[in-house]
Amino acid sequence: MSSIQLYNQVTAVASKSTTLMYSTSFSMAIKLLYKEFHQPIYDVYGLVRFADEIVDTFHEYDKINLLDQFKKDTYQAIEQGVSLNPILHRFQITFRKYNIGHDLLAAFFTSMEMDLSKQAYDATSYQTYIYGSAEVVGLMCLHVFCEGNQETYEMLMPSAKRLGAAFQKVNFLRDIKADYEGLERMYFPNCDFTNFKQADKQAIEKDIHDDFMAALVGIKALPVKARFGVYVAFKYYYALYEKIKKTNHQSILKKRIRIPDTKKLLILLNARIRSQFNVL
Repeated sequence: MSSIQLYNQVTAVASKSTTLMYSTSFSMAIKLLYKEFHQPIYDVYGLVRFADEIVDTFHEYDKINLLDQFKKDTYQAIEQGVSLNPILHRFQITFRKYNIGHDLLAAFFTSMEMDLSKQAYDATSYQTYIYGSAEVVGLMCLHVFCEGNQETYEMLMPSAKRLGAAFQKVNFLRDIKADYEGLERMYFPNCDFTNFKQADKQAIEKDIHDDFMAALVGIKALPVKARFGVYVAFKYYYALYEKIKKTNHQSILKKRIRIPDTKKLLILLNARIRSQFNVL
């Protein structure tokens, strides 16, 4: 084994460990993909997770400079084909192998930069943020799943974007209290945390439901090696969405809605049965 092969393996552990430690639900879904997709999706998640940490967690540091340096280091890693940052080294391997577009990466960093200053969103900036923070992540994963088949990628692009958007909007509703009180953010346009009404919540839920239904069409058409894992992630988030939908608007302003592990297991078992009978 050459030195670079060993280094590649060492850095692979870093992106995998990052995923496992930060997101048990996402990790579960990844494990249901075919094995050759595990590491590339860990690599994508590692980049996204570290950028999120900069803008959401590192309050005692200069977040503007940290994100700017992280962005520069990401592009340098892609250009050079190597990085001493293990997360960026793994990301550039996957980025180059699966021909992920530079436009997707640029949109992602635009949204991360918006988090450094934007506190309230109108319809246009909200869509810009959703695209860069969520839809492009779905498209990066789709590049991996399509394994170079551009025709399949273009066919599934709309559904992949809608799935990423649905996941992000569910996260926004689930975390609405923490985002406002901890980060002074309100992502939903024309909404006020201090005067959030049931009608606001219902309008958001209708938008999320439409995203989910559009996404499901594409999930059914995914390459078989990716379909089941993505479907389980869909079912988990849809269950979370349904639980939020059943919760009064005042309650989500006070507590974070969660899906218990036992429910997640039932979702997995049910999805397995439906998959075996080809009735996703």
